[in-house]
Amino acid sequence: MIIKENVSLLPYNTFKINVIAKRFSFFSGVEELQELPEFAKPSRERLLILAGGSNLLFTGDFDGLVLKNEVGGIDLVAEDEDYVYVRAGAGENWHRFVRYCLDRDWAGVENLSLIPGSVGAGPMQNIGAYGVEIREVFQELEAYHIREKKVYTFSLNDCEFGYRESVFKRKYRGQFVILNVVFRLRKRPVFNTQYGAIREELEKMGVGELSIQAISRAVIHIRSSKLPDPAVIGNAGSFFKNPEVSADKFTALREGFPGILGYPVNGEAGGSGKVKLAAGWLIEQCGWKGYRRGDAGCHAAQALVLVNYGKATGKEIYELSTEILQSVKDRFGVELEREVNIV
Repeated sequence: MIIKENVSLLPYNTFKINVIAKRFSFFSGVEELQELPEFAKPSRERLLILAGGSNLLFTGDFDGLVLKNEVGGIDLVAEDEDYVYVRAGAGENWHRFVRYCLDRDWAGVENLSLIPGSVGAGPMQNIGAYGVEIREVFQELEAYHIREKKVYTFSLNDCEFGYRESVFKRKYRGQFVILNVVFRLRKRPVFNTQYGAIREELEKMGVGELSIQAISRAVIHIRSSKLPDPAVIGNAGSFFKNPEVSADKFTALREGFPGILGYPVNGEAGGSGKVKLAAGWLIEQCGWKGYRRGDAGCHAAQALVLVNYGKATGKEIYELSTEILQSVKDRFGVELEREVNIV
């Protein structure tokens, strides 16, 4: 493994933050990870595994080793009467993987079209959009334990998926490197169009016969109209999670704010006794939508997205997010949580 020193991470994060990694290298397999010298162990020096760089914010230079995950490949590993089991390298681009599946009529990930980032970030974040989460199509993954230098297989239960959560974000944070993920995809689709925005977009498109390809196109249209392209404006997608509150708290909030948006968790009123609030609506009501301070701002079309218009620093964007968090807490008594990883 060739390790370079003092490398700019500007090309490797979608927020386009120009920070320096003390050491930097790439890997495409276990063999290279096993070559890691002693200084690169977490006990000796900070270590960051970087894939698509689409869900993190650098707030300063990284005084350690950054390893860029480039484990590639997409393979059909098994199939039965109803499903195909597809393995993808963690370094594969997520949307490229979605397109690969769509081209073969493998159903399940169409609602997750155009999400930026890598395949490996999918289970780490339990990414989700328009009524679908990774855990619904997840079979298993392989991950390399950095200190033990061993590969472990994680099942659905092992990953302990939650709302934008997994064991890799908390319990095992910094201990494992995801190598590949196996997905269970349907041969015969079960369409998920419960979100009104998808139904409306399909009608606009004049879709007569529903298909996974049509749903993907609808999702791409919606995302393109609401979310800035990281290639044009630096961003990491949704910066905040949608918060959950008790049903009683939601009732009280609705009395004071009749327009507040909330959805029963698990899709059933009282199903878990909690209601998920629309963080974007809360932020917008606090006056942040379209706000800009220098090159750090809150996107004009979607208040959930913080953006770098050019030369904003990660610290400036982080400070803006802190002000937003405080304003929502002050007005609504609701604490938002950042979805983006802060480094």
